[in-house]
Amino acid sequence: MTERVVLAYSGGLDTSVAIGWIGEATGAEVVAMAVDVGQGGEDLNVIRKRALDCGAVEAYVADAREEFADEYCMPALQANGLYLDKYPLVSAISRPLIVKHLARAARKFGATTVAHGCTGKGNDQVRFEVATTSLAPDLKTIAPVRDLALTREKAIEYAEKNDLPIATTKSNPFSIDQNVWGRAVETGFLEDIWNEPTKDVYSYTDDPTFPPVADEVVITFEQGIPVAIDGVAVTPLQAIQEMNRRAGAHGIGRIDIVEDRLVGIKSREIYEAPGAMALIAAHQELENVTVEREQMRFKRQVEQRWTELVYDGMWFSPLKKSLDAFIGDTQKYVSGDIRMVLHGGRATVTGRRSDSSLYDFGLATYDEGDTFDQSHARGFIEIYGLAAKQAAARDEKFGNGEDLG
Repeated sequence: MTERVVLAYSGGLDTSVAIGWIGEATGAEVVAMAVDVGQGGEDLNVIRKRALDCGAVEAYVADAREEFADEYCMPALQANGLYLDKYPLVSAISRPLIVKHLARAARKFGATTVAHGCTGKGNDQVRFEVATTSLAPDLKTIAPVRDLALTREKAIEYAEKNDLPIATTKSNPFSIDQNVWGRAVETGFLEDIWNEPTKDVYSYTDDPTFPPVADEVVITFEQGIPVAIDGVAVTPLQAIQEMNRRAGAHGIGRIDIVEDRLVGIKSREIYEAPGAMALIAAHQELENVTVEREQMRFKRQVEQRWTELVYDGMWFSPLKKSLDAFIGDTQKYVSGDIRMVLHGGRATVTGRRSDSSLYDFGLATYDEGDTFDQSHARGFIEIYGLAAKQAAARDEKFGNGEDLG
């Protein structure tokens, strides 16, 4: 029986050329697999037909939009996953899902090898291959662009020579990855970090300089998951899509950042994530109302480590699973409503309410109705500052006290 390779297929130039390239280099038949994670653009049935026209013996298409929103975007939301505290994990959370479908396709079509179109410079090669090792350690992995020296020039030459049904151009300036959680753009003139992004970089967001009339939205959460928008019940996928539309109309979620890649390279990326950024802002504010102080302080540390693990391709790692359990526990009382105003590139929280709120008006108010006994504060401060007071006295004794001039 002829060996088979399952290729993660995007429908673009590199993976279209990779079908024939892999066959010639290895003698294996290629099964192309495309996964819909809400990336929009071309119809996946068109992409499936293109894969077959490019020489794939089978073409497998998976509609994973609901699965992606439920099992990958929502954990990222509950973790407030922002790499470098700035942008949501647009590509990083899609790769483990794609690999899961790759492994399933490999079993279904009797393949012993999977393949991806990543380069040797990026993070995605690590994410694909570590996830494959974690889910199906018996599968081998090949990367044509990295391992078989498939440069863009060679890809264009190969496509033209073999009359492949794929547009080829040396002038396409950007490398783009997108899904329902956001959009990542790199390469081309963006590699000069002094260059300002041009209007054609953006697709998910409108120019925030000229916004429409301010849009007020109420997002309802249950245990850290959005379940309604303006009182209308939504699934996680619908919540993301609706906030992409509404926040995107106000230019919310544009991010221009030089980031630290896993391989040690600093890379300039442009991100668009209107729905993700608006939902994370709302979720963070609801946590401020409902999560106990020390738990929240520690969660912020966990969030950073969780985000780093996911960015670094460790979605299926034991530590990430353990952190998932902690984060899940913190969401027990993260239920309620957040009111936001979307306008001019900003999502501004203007109201919060929750049956599980830890905010007590009687304790917080300085006006009539104050239930806080201020006489307790003096004793609290004495005890709280006791250790520092003792250390300061010792410093004075040995001539190391603060110089008060």
